[in-house]
Amino acid sequence: MTTDVIEREVLTAHLDQLLESGRFRDYGPNGLQVEGKPQIRKIVTGVTASLALIEAAVAAGADAILVHHGLFWRGQDGRVTGWMRQRLNTLLRNDINLLAYHLPLDAHASLGNNAQWGQHLGLVADGRFGEQDLGFLGAVPDGLSLDGLADRVSDVMGRTPTVVSGDGRTLKRIAWCSGGAQGYFEQAIAAGADVYLTGEISEPQAHYARETGVAFMACGHHASERYGVQALGQALYEHFGVAHAFIDIDNPA
Repeated sequence: MTTDVIEREVLTAHLDQLLESGRFRDYGPNGLQVEGKPQIRKIVTGVTASLALIEAAVAAGADAILVHHGLFWRGQDGRVTGWMRQRLNTLLRNDINLLAYHLPLDAHASLGNNAQWGQHLGLVADGRFGEQDLGFLGAVPDGLSLDGLADRVSDVMGRTPTVVSGDGRTLKRIAWCSGGAQGYFEQAIAAGADVYLTGEISEPQAHYARETGVAFMACGHHASERYGVQALGQALYEHFGVAHAFIDIDNPA
Protein backbone atom coordinates (compact mmCIF):
# COMPACT_ATOMS: atom_id res chain seq x y z
CA MET A 1 0.00 0.00 0.00
CA THR A 2 1.36 3.43 -0.97
CA THR A 3 1.02 6.21 1.58
CA ASP A 4 1.34 9.91 0.96
CA VAL A 5 4.29 12.00 2.09
CA ILE A 6 3.99 15.31 3.94
CA GLU A 7 6.67 17.90 4.52
CA ARG A 8 7.49 18.55 8.17
CA GLU A 9 6.86 22.29 7.84
CA VAL A 10 3.46 21.68 6.22
CA LEU A 11 2.42 19.31 9.00
CA THR A 12 3.57 21.66 11.76
CA ALA A 13 1.88 24.69 10.22
CA HIS A 14 -1.37 22.74 9.76
CA LEU A 15 -1.40 21.55 13.37
CA ASP A 16 -0.53 24.98 14.75
CA GLN A 17 -3.44 26.50 12.82
CA LEU A 18 -5.91 23.68 13.49
CA LEU A 19 -5.27 23.66 17.24
CA GLU A 20 -4.78 27.45 17.54
CA SER A 21 -1.66 26.83 19.57
CA GLY A 22 -0.66 30.50 19.68
CA ARG A 23 -3.64 31.57 21.80
CA PHE A 24 -2.84 29.39 24.82
CA ARG A 25 -0.78 30.20 27.89
CA ASP A 26 0.83 26.82 28.48
CA TYR A 27 3.39 25.04 30.64
CA GLY A 28 5.74 24.20 27.78
CA PRO A 29 6.28 24.71 24.04
CA ASN A 30 3.58 23.51 21.65
CA GLY A 31 4.44 22.32 18.16
CA LEU A 32 7.71 20.86 16.90
CA GLN A 33 9.91 20.04 19.90
CA VAL A 34 12.56 17.86 18.25
CA GLU A 35 13.43 18.19 14.56
CA GLY A 36 13.85 15.02 12.52
CA LYS A 37 13.67 14.11 8.84
CA PRO A 38 12.05 16.69 6.56
CA GLN A 39 9.59 14.29 4.92
CA ILE A 40 7.04 12.28 6.89
CA ARG A 41 5.39 9.08 5.69
CA LYS A 42 4.15 7.69 9.01
CA ILE A 43 2.98 9.35 12.22
CA VAL A 44 2.73 7.52 15.53
CA THR A 45 0.50 9.14 18.15
CA GLY A 46 0.56 8.55 21.91
CA VAL A 47 -0.17 10.30 25.17
CA THR A 48 3.36 10.94 26.49
CA ALA A 49 6.80 11.11 24.87
CA SER A 50 8.17 8.38 27.12
CA LEU A 51 11.13 6.23 26.13
CA ALA A 52 8.76 3.28 25.74
CA LEU A 53 6.63 5.19 23.23
CA ILE A 54 9.66 6.46 21.33
CA GLU A 55 11.11 2.95 21.07
CA ALA A 56 7.75 1.56 19.95
CA ALA A 57 7.53 4.30 17.31
CA VAL A 58 11.01 3.39 16.03
CA ALA A 59 9.92 -0.24 15.74
CA ALA A 60 6.78 0.87 13.88
CA GLY A 61 8.80 2.84 11.32
CA ALA A 62 7.58 6.28 12.36
CA ASP A 63 8.99 9.49 10.90
CA ALA A 64 7.13 11.62 13.44
CA ILE A 65 5.65 11.16 16.90
CA LEU A 66 2.69 13.32 17.92
CA VAL A 67 1.89 13.47 21.65
CA HIS A 68 -0.05 15.38 24.28
CA HIS A 69 2.77 15.41 26.84
CA GLY A 70 6.07 16.43 25.25
CA LEU A 71 9.61 16.56 26.62
CA PHE A 72 9.98 20.15 27.77
CA TRP A 73 8.16 21.82 30.66
CA ARG A 74 8.42 25.03 32.60
CA GLY A 75 10.78 24.68 35.55
CA GLN A 76 13.12 22.06 34.09
CA ASP A 77 16.81 22.80 34.67
CA GLY A 78 17.76 22.19 31.04
CA ARG A 79 20.42 19.51 31.52
CA VAL A 80 20.39 16.62 29.05
CA THR A 81 21.12 13.75 31.41
CA GLY A 82 19.42 10.55 32.57
CA TRP A 83 15.94 9.96 31.16
CA MET A 84 16.06 13.14 29.05
CA ARG A 85 19.29 12.03 27.36
CA GLN A 86 17.82 8.58 26.67
CA ARG A 87 14.70 9.98 25.04
CA LEU A 88 16.51 12.63 23.00
CA ASN A 89 19.24 10.23 21.93
CA THR A 90 16.68 7.75 20.61
CA LEU A 91 14.81 10.45 18.70
CA LEU A 92 17.93 12.02 17.19
CA ARG A 93 19.63 8.72 16.37
CA ASN A 94 16.56 7.66 14.40
CA ASP A 95 15.90 11.11 12.88
CA ILE A 96 12.32 11.20 14.23
CA ASN A 97 10.33 14.41 14.63
CA LEU A 98 8.56 15.00 17.94
CA LEU A 99 5.49 17.23 17.99
CA ALA A 100 3.56 17.97 21.18
CA TYR A 101 0.33 19.86 21.88
CA HIS A 102 -0.76 20.22 25.48
CA LEU A 103 -3.57 22.66 26.31
CA PRO A 104 -4.45 23.21 22.62
CA LEU A 105 -5.25 19.50 22.34
CA ASP A 106 -7.29 19.55 25.56
CA ALA A 107 -9.43 22.41 24.32
CA HIS A 108 -10.20 21.68 20.66
CA ALA A 109 -13.96 21.64 20.13
CA SER A 110 -14.12 18.34 18.21
CA LEU A 111 -10.69 16.64 18.23
CA GLY A 112 -9.60 17.60 21.73
CA ASN A 113 -9.25 15.39 24.78
CA ASN A 114 -12.34 16.77 26.47
CA ALA A 115 -14.49 16.65 23.35
CA GLN A 116 -13.43 13.10 22.54
CA TRP A 117 -13.60 11.85 26.14
CA GLY A 118 -17.10 13.24 26.46
CA GLN A 119 -18.11 11.65 23.16
CA HIS A 120 -16.88 8.23 24.29
CA LEU A 121 -18.87 8.60 27.52
CA GLY A 122 -22.01 9.72 25.69
CA LEU A 123 -21.84 13.29 27.00
CA VAL A 124 -22.81 16.39 25.00
CA ALA A 125 -21.28 19.74 25.96
CA ASP A 126 -23.33 22.92 25.90
CA GLY A 127 -20.86 25.16 27.71
CA ARG A 128 -17.30 25.69 28.89
CA PHE A 129 -15.74 26.66 32.21
CA GLY A 130 -12.36 27.04 33.87
CA GLU A 131 -9.04 28.57 32.91
CA GLN A 132 -8.88 29.29 29.16
CA ASP A 133 -12.26 27.53 28.79
CA LEU A 134 -10.64 24.09 29.01
CA GLY A 135 -13.48 22.43 30.96
CA PHE A 136 -16.66 21.14 29.32
CA LEU A 137 -20.17 21.29 30.81
CA GLY A 138 -23.43 19.63 29.79
CA ALA A 139 -26.60 17.84 30.80
CA VAL A 140 -26.44 14.43 32.45
CA PRO A 141 -28.06 11.81 30.19
CA ASP A 142 -31.62 11.15 31.35
CA GLY A 143 -31.88 8.89 34.37
CA LEU A 144 -28.13 8.36 34.79
CA SER A 145 -27.23 7.96 38.45
CA LEU A 146 -23.79 8.38 39.99
CA ASP A 147 -23.39 4.59 40.20
CA GLY A 148 -24.49 4.30 36.59
CA LEU A 149 -22.00 6.95 35.54
CA ALA A 150 -19.21 5.15 37.40
CA ASP A 151 -20.17 1.90 35.65
CA ARG A 152 -20.12 3.67 32.29
CA VAL A 153 -16.66 5.07 33.00
CA SER A 154 -15.42 1.60 33.95
CA ASP A 155 -16.88 0.01 30.82
CA VAL A 156 -15.56 2.66 28.42
CA MET A 157 -12.17 3.34 30.00
CA GLY A 158 -11.31 -0.08 31.36
CA ARG A 159 -10.59 1.12 34.88
CA THR A 160 -12.55 1.72 38.08
CA PRO A 161 -12.80 5.42 38.96
CA THR A 162 -12.29 6.89 42.42
CA VAL A 163 -15.66 8.33 43.46
CA VAL A 164 -16.54 10.79 46.24
CA SER A 165 -20.32 10.75 46.33
CA GLY A 166 -21.29 14.21 47.51
CA ASP A 167 -24.80 14.43 48.99
CA GLY A 168 -26.49 11.88 46.72
CA ARG A 169 -28.48 14.46 44.75
CA THR A 170 -30.09 13.69 41.40
CA LEU A 171 -27.55 14.44 38.70
CA LYS A 172 -28.63 17.12 36.25
CA ARG A 173 -25.43 18.88 35.16
CA ILE A 174 -22.03 17.28 34.57
CA ALA A 175 -18.63 18.93 34.13
CA TRP A 176 -15.47 17.26 32.90
CA CYS A 177 -11.86 18.14 32.18
CA SER A 178 -9.27 15.49 31.36
CA GLY A 179 -5.88 14.93 32.98
CA GLY A 180 -4.69 16.64 36.15
CA ALA A 181 -7.54 19.14 36.37
CA GLN A 182 -8.64 18.41 39.93
CA GLY A 183 -7.92 22.07 40.67
CA TYR A 184 -10.86 23.05 38.46
CA PHE A 185 -13.37 21.39 40.82
CA GLU A 186 -14.37 24.62 42.54
CA GLN A 187 -14.95 26.29 39.16
CA ALA A 188 -17.07 23.32 38.07
CA ILE A 189 -19.15 23.71 41.24
CA ALA A 190 -19.57 27.44 40.55
CA ALA A 191 -20.66 26.59 36.99
CA GLY A 192 -23.57 24.54 38.38
CA ALA A 193 -22.26 20.98 38.07
CA ASP A 194 -23.73 18.18 40.19
CA VAL A 195 -20.79 15.89 39.35
CA TYR A 196 -17.27 16.56 38.09
CA LEU A 197 -15.08 14.13 36.14
CA THR A 198 -11.33 14.53 35.73
CA GLY A 199 -8.21 12.39 35.72
CA GLU A 200 -6.82 12.78 39.23
CA ILE A 201 -7.86 13.58 42.79
CA SER A 202 -5.84 15.43 45.42
CA GLU A 203 -6.53 15.69 49.13
CA PRO A 204 -8.75 18.82 49.09
CA GLN A 205 -11.27 17.56 46.54
CA ALA A 206 -12.73 14.89 48.82
CA HIS A 207 -13.57 17.57 51.39
CA TYR A 208 -15.05 19.92 48.77
CA ALA A 209 -17.31 17.12 47.51
CA ARG A 210 -18.55 16.28 51.00
CA GLU A 211 -19.06 19.90 52.00
CA THR A 212 -20.72 21.15 48.80
CA GLY A 213 -22.62 17.97 47.91
CA VAL A 214 -21.17 17.87 44.38
CA ALA A 215 -19.82 14.44 43.45
CA PHE A 216 -16.23 14.03 42.24
CA MET A 217 -14.91 11.24 40.02
CA ALA A 218 -11.21 10.65 39.24
CA CYS A 219 -10.94 8.49 36.14
CA GLY A 220 -7.19 8.40 35.46
CA HIS A 221 -4.90 11.07 34.01
CA HIS A 222 -3.50 8.95 31.20
CA ALA A 223 -6.77 7.12 30.59
CA SER A 224 -8.75 10.34 30.14
CA GLU A 225 -6.22 11.73 27.65
CA ARG A 226 -5.95 8.82 25.22
CA TYR A 227 -8.76 9.97 22.95
CA GLY A 228 -7.79 13.36 21.54
CA VAL A 229 -4.45 12.40 20.03
CA GLN A 230 -6.04 9.36 18.36
CA ALA A 231 -8.72 11.54 16.77
CA LEU A 232 -6.07 14.05 15.68
CA GLY A 233 -3.97 11.34 14.06
CA GLN A 234 -6.99 10.00 12.20
CA ALA A 235 -7.85 13.53 11.02
CA LEU A 236 -4.32 13.92 9.64
CA TYR A 237 -4.66 10.63 7.78
CA GLU A 238 -7.96 11.74 6.28
CA HIS A 239 -6.62 15.17 5.31
CA PHE A 240 -3.12 14.31 4.06
CA GLY A 241 -3.18 10.54 3.48
CA VAL A 242 -0.14 10.08 5.72
CA ALA A 243 -0.10 6.74 7.57
CA HIS A 244 -1.03 6.85 11.25
CA ALA A 245 -0.86 4.43 14.19
CA PHE A 246 -1.82 5.07 17.81
CA ILE A 247 0.35 3.30 20.40
CA ASP A 248 -0.93 3.16 23.96
CA ILE A 249 1.76 2.81 26.63
CA ASP A 250 -0.21 1.75 29.70
CA ASN A 251 0.04 4.01 32.73
CA PRO A 252 -1.78 3.38 36.04
CA ALA A 253 -1.86 7.11 36.88
